[in-house]
Amino acid sequence: MGRTSRKRRSSLATRMTIASAALLLGGGGLVAVNVYASAHEETSGESGQDASSAAQQTQVATIDCPDVGNALPDVPDGARGRVDGELATLDSQITEAYQRLASNRAAAAQDPNFVQNSILGPLKDKRVAVLGRIGQDIGRAGGQPPDGLDGMAQCTGRSTGNSGGSSPAPSGSSAPGQNPSQQPEQPGQPGQSGQPGQSGQPGQPSTGNGPEAGDFVAIESVQPNVNAARNQRGASRGTFTTACGRNQNGKFNPDNVIVAPGVSNGAHHMHDYVGNQATDAFSSDDDLAAGQTSCRNRGDKSTYYWPVLRLQNGKDEADAGADGGGKDQNVGEIQTPASVTLKFDGNPTSKVVAMPRFLRIITGDAKAFTNGDANANASWSCTGFENRQLKDKYPICPDGSKVVRTFRFQSCWDGTNTDSANHRTHVAFEDPRTGACPQGFKAIPQLVQRIVYDVPPGPGFAVDSFPEQLHKPVTDHGDFINVFDTRLMQRVASCINRGDRCT
Repeated sequence: MGRTSRKRRSSLATRMTIASAALLLGGGGLVAVNVYASAHEETSGESGQDASSAAQQTQVATIDCPDVGNALPDVPDGARGRVDGELATLDSQITEAYQRLASNRAAAAQDPNFVQNSILGPLKDKRVAVLGRIGQDIGRAGGQPPDGLDGMAQCTGRSTGNSGGSSPAPSGSSAPGQNPSQQPEQPGQPGQSGQPGQSGQPGQPSTGNGPEAGDFVAIESVQPNVNAARNQRGASRGTFTTACGRNQNGKFNPDNVIVAPGVSNGAHHMHDYVGNQATDAFSSDDDLAAGQTSCRNRGDKSTYYWPVLRLQNGKDEADAGADGGGKDQNVGEIQTPASVTLKFDGNPTSKVVAMPRFLRIITGDAKAFTNGDANANASWSCTGFENRQLKDKYPICPDGSKVVRTFRFQSCWDGTNTDSANHRTHVAFEDPRTGACPQGFKAIPQLVQRIVYDVPPGPGFAVDSFPEQLHKPVTDHGDFINVFDTRLMQRVASCINRGDRCT
């Protein structure tokens, strides 16, 4: 697909319309007009009494599949490329199944066996074939496929009733992994983490794929909850800040060169990019090293990317008919951040070592709604309230305050690898209480991304996601490839270790 272009920001009249679409009620309740769903999705033939009857039934809201990538910590180098391609195929299969679910809500409401027989059963058959190929690829490269790989073929329907909360649908098997509805709710907000998008009246779910009223909470109702490890003797107290712009030039694509290299639309959602301008699914390390950069310091050709944030205002973006956009249930106007800060911090207990060139780090989990929150690392807040961070809710900010997304990346490295098969085990987080790295890991400069948006107050925005993840805030994530010049990265580490503030 062609790269989407930057559209002008919405007018003041549009912003006021969105702001008036949300109404905070007493006791923390919230009613929101989900223009995301109503402007872009049909009701699949439901109307009048039929729609009302369907709303009374337990509905399958999304599709929950085991995350095969997380189950593959060890893949031989010789099989890595083929396995990555097969994992991307699994994602495409889930997306296709979700789209079939979304377009057949009426049939699913009328026939309790429709989802299992027409969607989940065929999906399982396709996944069996792909999992078989993954096992063969690993075996041929001299590796050992993990036990239970074949058992990850079955997916389930995640359902919801009018009372809110999500649960596995009666599809013939239990849902794998942790149920995100068991995550702690933030104060002042009812738990509705599994409902489809609201139509504007309580108890009337629409056919949208999110977000919904229960995904938002007033930041003022959240108690301060940020606790950082204290610096100890020997800590590296400095910082290095790199200025790479706000993606004013509108570089977007739905690729994911880390997780799905060589696969167009590997993310099934659109990303903002700052830094390296050569980044797409087909970028090799050599391509990145030769690429241009939006960073002020030309020695930083790193690539920094994250899912775009869109206004849910019923207006189309240029990608409304494209992969990663409207074709993958991501609609609405993409918002250019008001500011982006990229800062590298030190470690509370030790000096840091320079990152190796082409180190890849993913923080957060794009599939946390169905995977559970084990790898989730979303942090949502508002300017003036950043000692209150939300993991599974979007913030409603008061007048004069802006929405803030913060990503604190893993800051411990295994000392050997620049990537791993599941893109996680070569790096780790420091201990949240002491700040120390796990045994065998070395402290590296910690990337902290702070992205600020000037959006209308109220529940009128969401990040892009895989379709079946329903635009849940807990799925937020960030990606980074270190393409600093080696000498500059050494300077970054030295600056941090000296305790200086450098740019």
